[in-house]
Formats: sequence, C-alpha cells, structure tokens
Amino acid sequence: MVFATAKSLTEKILLLRRHSDLSSQDVGPALEYIDNYWPKLTRYLPKDDDSLVGLPNPYLVPSFEKGHEFDFNELYYWDSYFMVQGMLDKKHQKLVVGVLEDLLFMLDRFKIIPNASRTYLMGRSQPPFLTSFILDVYKTYGLDKKWLASAMEKAEGEYNRVWMGTSKPNARQVHRGLSRYYDVNYLNDLAEAESGWDMTTRFGHKCLNYLPVDLNALLYKYEVDLAYAATELGKEQDAKKWKKAANSRKQTMDALMWSELKGQYYDYNFAREQRGSINSLAAYYTMWAGMADERQAKKLVSSLRKFENQGGLATTDSALVGQLIPGSLPAQWAYPNGWAPLHFIVVKGLQRYGYHEDARRIAIKWLKTNLDWYNNHGVFLEKYNVVQPGKPPAKGLYPSQTGFGWTNAVFTRFCQEFIKED
Repeated sequence: MVFATAKSLTEKILLLRRHSDLSSQDVGPALEYIDNYWPKLTRYLPKDDDSLVGLPNPYLVPSFEKGHEFDFNELYYWDSYFMVQGMLDKKHQKLVVGVLEDLLFMLDRFKIIPNASRTYLMGRSQPPFLTSFILDVYKTYGLDKKWLASAMEKAEGEYNRVWMGTSKPNARQVHRGLSRYYDVNYLNDLAEAESGWDMTTRFGHKCLNYLPVDLNALLYKYEVDLAYAATELGKEQDAKKWKKAANSRKQTMDALMWSELKGQYYDYNFAREQRGSINSLAAYYTMWAGMADERQAKKLVSSLRKFENQGGLATTDSALVGQLIPGSLPAQWAYPNGWAPLHFIVVKGLQRYGYHEDARRIAIKWLKTNLDWYNNHGVFLEKYNVVQPGKPPAKGLYPSQTGFGWTNAVFTRFCQEFIKED
C-alpha cells in the first residue's frame, strides 16, 4: 500500500513537470531553422534529365549539404511520406498534394513506385505508405470522393501488382499470403535496401528469406484503408472483401510472427519455417496499423523497455557480435541508433491504443536528443545515437547526412503535438 501511494505521488509529480520539460521558447530557434531549410530540400524537374525522372510537381529530397559527397536530387518513396508529416496544414497544401501526385505519376508510368525517381532504382520499391499518404491528404484537406476513388484505385493496383505479386519482376508474395521485400536482381542486400533498413541485423543478410513484420503490417494497413475508402464510396461489398483480407493477414501474422512468451512480433524466416530472433521496432508497426489486439498492445508496450534509452528508442534492443565482424556491412538500422520515422511510428501507435503518457515520454526524449545536437552543432541528423546522445551515431553503408528531411518533419510534428505555447 505504501508502494502504491509512493507510485501515485511520483506519477503526480511527473504530470506536474511534464509541460515544463520543453517550452516553445526552447524549440523556437530550431523550428525556425527547419522552416528555412525546406526550400533547400525542394526540387522541381518537369522533364527527364539523364537518369533523373521528370515529375509534374515540386518535390522534396531527403537531404542537402553544400559540397557533401553524397548528393540528393531525387524523390524517395517512404521519405516523402514522413517529410510531409510536419506540413499537413493549409500553408503547405500545394506542396504536400504535389508530392503525393508525383508518387502516383510514377506509379502510372512505371507500374511501381520505385525506391526513388531514378531510372537505375526501378528494380525495387520502398516500404509502402501510399494509402496512408492518400488518406492523410484526403482527410486533412477535405478533398472530394472522386479524387479519393481515383487515388485509391491506383493504390489498389500497387497492392495487387507490386506487393502481392508472385513472379518476377514482383515476386514478393511467397508464403501463406504474406509478402517479403524484394529486388528484381534477386540479391539479398538490394532486397534489404527496399526495406529502407539498409543495413540491419534483422535479416542476417538473407532478406529474401524473410517475411518482415513491418511490411506485412503496412499491407494490413492497405487492406483496412481500402475498406475505409470503399465504405466512403458506398461500396460495401468491396469493404467486406478488404476487411476479410485484413483479418486473414492478422491471423497468419499472429500464427507465424507473434511470440506470446516474449510479447513481441518477429520477422519470419519462411525458408527455415521459424521466427527470427532480433527484437526490433518493426514490431510496433502492428500498433501503428491498428493490427495488434488490446492484449498484444499491452505486451508490446511493456516490451518497449528493451529499446528505450536516454535519448529515445534504439532500432534494435542491443548490439550483436555480427555487427562487429571485420568486413561485414555496417548495420546503421540497429542499436545504438534511433531514427525519426520509427519514433513517429511508435508514438502514433501508442496514441492509437491510449498510451498517451508513454507516447509523450518517448516523443520528448527524442525532441531533446534532436534539440541538444542542434544547439551544440547547428544541424539536424538523419539518425542519432540514443544510447549516448552526445556522441555521433554508428556509421552506415553510406556517409552520414545532415539537414535531414524526415528528422526535421518529425521534430516539427512532435513540437506541434507535445509542446504547448508559452
């Protein structure tokens, strides 16, 4: 009883302190920096230029640093979804809708949304966020049902052709109706690049053998979103079909990927017919998508302690020996690194299931990590060392980037939601 009283008192103190952790004055200069940075990340190329695909509307690139060896001029699929999350307002409507229309344009033209708008990146895609992007735009800007019907018809085509394809160039649906990441060259490392987690410890350099939990949660979200759109458009039979598909996917994912003992979802190695052993934040896509039931969500929330550190959430729960083997590919999508899109996914998942204090705690930790680095170095990074926030992140396969679009966007979004005006 004494413990319960102490705990209640602690909770009250935390509630009293929570709004003073960061103020609008604390984050003001960083938000101004971000607002001034977006023009540096904006491109407009209406006609093809060598390998760069022409697009009808201005779009955003992930990063820009003058004189940096690693330069971006192309639009990326999943980066685009996260970059607009801090821009869902009237001021940015033309840009946000234009970026979505550019993705749909490439889908029409190439029958796939490629990794990025380069001709040499057509052999793979990136994590599919198209229906989420469409519904964000539809709901935020109140677009009409004719627009919704057209956009969702294209998304359904992507779902069927790309993500549920069973043969080259889209051999992704491979086991019990579930899908894997893929590349037309049938190389594991390039399939891993399609996951966006290039590189990671999740797949043991055998990505083609795995059914990833995040990908299949995203496809569950497609099915739920397509059911929602069908209902909006008065197509109840179609809605029932999509709800049935979503329910079937959940049942299969639960059978193959859910560990009741560990309270976690895991990627499934269908070649070996066994679950993977890596604890990763990919599991929390199931909460973001609304796929986990209440009991599973409670266990997932309890499991967050495996990932939570001083600076936020690590991508995986601990360092592995395989990350340290000389000559192996650096695994930047792993401990000790934290990434903005994964913090967004986890926080939104927590909010969806009513875990608002957990969501806020994690968001504030992430904001502080971003803000401290900005205050000390004058830049935002693509990823952070959340275990030792004052130290640089673990290096990846390509040079580290600054001024990074999705970091800027998630920082802005979290400020909008969690920092009160003074």
